[in-house]
Amino acid sequence: MILHPVLAVIPARAGSKGLARKNIQQFAGLPLLAHSIRFAAMCPEISRCVVSTESEEIAEIARIHGGEAPFLRPAELATDDSSMTPVVQHALHQVEQQEGKKYGSVLLLQPTSPARLPADLTQALTILEGDQAAAGVVAVAETSFNPRYVCVQQGTEALQMAFAEADGGNRRQNVAGVYRITGSLYLWRSDYVQQCGDINLGRDRHRLLVVPKERAIDIDDLYDFRMAEVAVTSGICPLPWLAGEQGAAKT
Repeated sequence: MILHPVLAVIPARAGSKGLARKNIQQFAGLPLLAHSIRFAAMCPEISRCVVSTESEEIAEIARIHGGEAPFLRPAELATDDSSMTPVVQHALHQVEQQEGKKYGSVLLLQPTSPARLPADLTQALTILEGDQAAAGVVAVAETSFNPRYVCVQQGTEALQMAFAEADGGNRRQNVAGVYRITGSLYLWRSDYVQQCGDINLGRDRHRLLVVPKERAIDIDDLYDFRMAEVAVTSGICPLPWLAGEQGAAKT
């Protein structure tokens, strides 16, 4: 199953409960979604990158920053309750219909997780090419704490450990580790996206792409936004497409 050409999709709807107009807020000198556009431009494996939005304003901002927004997403796919599956399916269908050709894979780039590197995509493609049974690859990172060991819940009368593995006697090092999905990169075979009905990470075989925890940025609210911006602008989590701007700012 051939993975090329690769279609990258940047989902950027106008609505956001956690932080208003989140996808176009200025983040390290650029609208947040522009970081995903610039990332895609640095990846030779990506044949085409499109922004999926229901907003003319967001579409125009995407174009100003070098992105493509060749269609508008239907309003029913841009609500708070909208699943990402039909959004990806819609974008893939629109592009394939416009171009009259088939894509081998679809790359989802969430604007709210901008700390990805071109090498991540190269590695994800290698992983997926090496496992013909896998539907996709998902970027994950180690957690800052192990929920299997430290998470608790209210029992009938007192505290209970949330996971049976943490029985109070286990050492932290002996409890199975966990990863969290970063949101920065999802790569799927296009046939899977078209035929699955719904993208399900638990039901269908997916492989992990482990990235460093300092790049596990997932922006939901103002606190996340400000902390992520500090990580990027301080150099803790440098973004290669900002190298020129950050160097100029320091001189």
